[in-house]
Amino acid sequence: MEENKKPEPRWYVIHTYSGYENKVKQDIEHVAKARGIQDLILEVKYPVEEVRELKDGKSRTVSRKRFPGYVMVKMIKTDETWYIVRNTRGVTGFVGMGKEPIPLSDEEVVAMGIEYMPIEIDIEVGETVRIIQGPFENFLGRVIAVDKERQKIKLIVNLMGKDAPTELDFFQVQKL
Repeated sequence: MEENKKPEPRWYVIHTYSGYENKVKQDIEHVAKARGIQDLILEVKYPVEEVRELKDGKSRTVSRKRFPGYVMVKMIKTDETWYIVRNTRGVTGFVGMGKEPIPLSDEEVVAMGIEYMPIEIDIEVGETVRIIQGPFENFLGRVIAVDKERQKIKLIVNLMGKDAPTELDFFQVQKL
């Protein structure tokens, strides 16, 4: 008899009232702790980015929410976790088609800056790749460098007859 495998936690996106992101995060974490289900609701976050702002002639760095009105929750979807998140004050619902929330793919999690998941890539210097995301989408590029630690790839892309160097994330290219 095969032992039942526990489902893997996945990232889900929940829509909130704008400005309620931190309150929703705190409330979900509080309820998960109070009910002793931190093994089902593992992490709640809203990605922020540091931006330079010029105000009154002074430059300063501020944190800004990358996706205002959205909170990401890493959880194992059960009736209980779904109920808790859905019924948290300030939550308007899960992002997804129909009634069922759809988990984010690993590529979406990395692209959105929610979690770092190293991507294994089988691409070497000199190979040609297709760009599948970003401003050069559907262009071909010749690989000039692969940085596995930073998860970046440098390419030469031919734009209107001129070679243009560009650096992309691993998830933005596809081996031909």
